[in-house]
Amino acid sequence: MDGEDKKKIMVVEDDVFVMDIYHTKLEQEGFQVIEAANGLEAIKKLEEVIPDVMLLDILMPYMDGLEVLEKIKADDRFKNIPVVLLTNLSQKEEVNKGLKLGANDYLIKSHFTPSEALDKIKNFLK
Repeated sequence: MDGEDKKKIMVVEDDVFVMDIYHTKLEQEGFQVIEAANGLEAIKKLEEVIPDVMLLDILMPYMDGLEVLEKIKADDRFKNIPVVLLTNLSQKEEVNKGLKLGANDYLIKSHFTPSEALDKIKNFLK
């Protein structure tokens, strides 16, 4: 099955439009995309599948990205997943907190094209 050897990218994003853009781009590049619309859903999906990289929005309902990050970094099963935070320009403080919590990198949504995001993802897969 070719689905088995595809790299898995989990995108945790509550904005349907943004999710759709990333999903389309990542799938075109041959990745398997695991979608989660909020932090709680992301944690639940991690029980089923461990992604190779996680794109994690900071501002979400139910459980925000920083809470998700704390949970996965505290769990031996998930702590080595590279995490790229998806942020808005105004979230400098949250970004710094996220990097301290163990995020590997961040993308400012309005400044990055999906192609640039893809380059970052590929760096973590090397």
